[in-house]
Amino acid sequence: MARTRARQVVLDDKQRNELEHISRSRTDEARRVQRAKIVLMASDGDGDNKIAEAVGLNKNSVRNTIAKFFELGMTAALGDLARPGRPALIGDGAKTWVKGQACTKPKDLGYAQEMWTSRSLAVHIKARCKDAGFPELEKVSSSKIWTILDEDDLKPWRMSYYLERRDEDFDDKMNDVLMVYKEVELELEGDEESGVVYVSFDEKPGIQAIANVALDLPPRKGNGALARDYEYKRLGTVSLLAGLDLITGEVVPLVRDTHKSSDFIDFLKLVDKKYTDARHIKVVLDNHTAHTSKETRKYLEGVPDRFEFIFTPKHGSWLNLVESFFGKLARVCLKGIRVATKAELVERIYGYINEVNNVPVVYHWKYKMDEVTV
Repeated sequence: MARTRARQVVLDDKQRNELEHISRSRTDEARRVQRAKIVLMASDGDGDNKIAEAVGLNKNSVRNTIAKFFELGMTAALGDLARPGRPALIGDGAKTWVKGQACTKPKDLGYAQEMWTSRSLAVHIKARCKDAGFPELEKVSSSKIWTILDEDDLKPWRMSYYLERRDEDFDDKMNDVLMVYKEVELELEGDEESGVVYVSFDEKPGIQAIANVALDLPPRKGNGALARDYEYKRLGTVSLLAGLDLITGEVVPLVRDTHKSSDFIDFLKLVDKKYTDARHIKVVLDNHTAHTSKETRKYLEGVPDRFEFIFTPKHGSWLNLVESFFGKLARVCLKGIRVATKAELVERIYGYINEVNNVPVVYHWKYKMDEVTV
């Protein structure tokens, strides 16, 4: 019969919840998980033998954990007590120097590489540590350097990206664009037409016309994928200028070899001709030079009050709804496309857009729309 423990382990609700969370963790240290289970089972009245068998430790380890709980509390019971021994060989000054070196680009220290690897950083530390006054690092291992850096979650061999907001008027321009989408939303919900056309415009330049040098092989039994020769031939590129009608979902396309001011003006003429009955045309677009050039401004002066441009902020292309259409175009029409001539590529782009316009999809903007009022 199991011997009754002299003192019963008693846990309050907070302690029990914390220990149960740790005992179920798959990311916490294994020893903390084991010790949490020991304390929990002891509080349930289980004996040392049963607990030892359940957690895979011997009885002495179980008793030591419970003794630490009684003497020092729950936090100490889950951790390791400080042990006597010689002081750490690597002092705080040496660790700070290692972290400083890791946060300095290799090229700034005379190396050709842009980023550290764990090995190159270790080699550098060992070579420079004496001159820096930290000879104790001369035989430091890569794993030890990793441990030192991990204290501050430093990983100089990794790259993360960020985007600096370079447009001081980002919020105001974003609000202008969202205001257009709000007007579209109200018009779609209303019964009367305003006589205003809303177009989301952008260019997709550099669409490649690529030809096969050997025939594609159709899927067959034993090779269910389309088979294609690795080699191909480049035939040139085209640019797609496209406007998405935000009310109807139709796309107004213009395919050209370039996307200069003259091409953009031809697109505006195409839109002007398509919407002869509209009293005003609002165009959401980016601040490309072709959209603000002298030639474009001269054309707009010749059709006063016909067009209104609403510019997206810099690095705000995601605000332009036509990008959703371009994404679908790339996935459905342009993915893996092969043509015999550049003219065939142009024909197939127009053909795909005709298919889209036969069953148009109205795109709805949702982000931050509840914050916009007209």
